[in-house]
Amino acid sequence: MLDLHRLTLLREVWLHGGITAAARALSYSHSAISQQLAQLERETGTQLLERVGRTARLTPVGVELVRNTEAILAAVERAEADLATAHERAQGVVTLAAFASISRIALPGVLARLREEYPGLDVRIRLSTPEEAAAQLVSHQVDAVLTDAFPGTADSLGSGVRSWLLARDPIRCYLPEGVDPGDLEQLRAVPWVMEPASAASTQWALRVCRELGVEPRIAHESSDVLFHLRMVEGGLAAAFLPDTVVREAGASLRPSDVLPADQHRSILFVARAGAHRHPALEALRHAVEREL
Repeated sequence: MLDLHRLTLLREVWLHGGITAAARALSYSHSAISQQLAQLERETGTQLLERVGRTARLTPVGVELVRNTEAILAAVERAEADLATAHERAQGVVTLAAFASISRIALPGVLARLREEYPGLDVRIRLSTPEEAAAQLVSHQVDAVLTDAFPGTADSLGSGVRSWLLARDPIRCYLPEGVDPGDLEQLRAVPWVMEPASAASTQWALRVCRELGVEPRIAHESSDVLFHLRMVEGGLAAAFLPDTVVREAGASLRPSDVLPADQHRSILFVARAGAHRHPALEALRHAVEREL
C-alpha cells in the first residue's frame, strides 16, 4: 500500500522543481524529504528521482505517479466536501491566501460577518502575493485564494482549480503634478513605481505603456500598492492605481486620461476543483462577494 503522505511529498518536489525548494516551501529539512522519498522508492520498487547537476528531478515513472497522486488528492477532497454537506452548516478550519490591498478593504468585514453567521467556522488569513498564493493552493498549504487578474496576462493558477469572478476593479493612471499626459517625452522621462517584474500587474502595465508608445522608466519597485499611491501624492512617481486602493486611502488624486477608461483588474476567488463545493468554502466565497 502506497503512503499518501510520501506521494504528496513527491508531488511537491515535482511542483517546486527540486527537493531543496520543496523543503523550503513546506518548512521541512532536505534530509527528511529525501528519506521519505527513498522509502517511497523502496515501496514502489522503482527509481522515482534522478540526479541532475546539484538537484534532483523526477523520472518518467515518477511523473506518472504524481499524475495519479493528483487524481487521488482530488478524489479525497471531493469525498471530504460531500461528507461536509451532511453537517448542513459551514464549520471547521479554512485557510485563505489573499493579497494585501483587498485584504485590508474586505476581509475584516468578512470575518466579522462569518463569526456571526457561522460560529463553528474558523477562517484564517495568510497575506500572500498572487504568485505565492497560487503555489500555496496547488501545494495544499491553503484551502482557497483571493487574488486578482489583469487583462492580457498569463494565468498563474494552473490546472485543477475552479475560479469565480467576484468583482471588477477599475485601474487608472496617475501622474505627478505638472506632467503633461499628451507629451510622450515627458511620459518617457517620468519615474514610475510598479510591482516586481514577475507580477501580473507589472506585465499588464508594461504592455499598456508600450501600446501608448512609452517605455516606462521604472525607478521604484514595491508589492505595496499603498506605497505607490503615496509616491504619486508626493509628486515622486507615476503609477497605475486600482479604485479600491484610492478609496481606501481617502486620496484626492485626479487620474490622467492617458489610460483608456475601460481598464480594470478582476477579483477572483479560487479553490481546488475537488473541494470547491465544500460548505465552508462556499460560505467564505459568498461572504467575500457581499463585502466587495
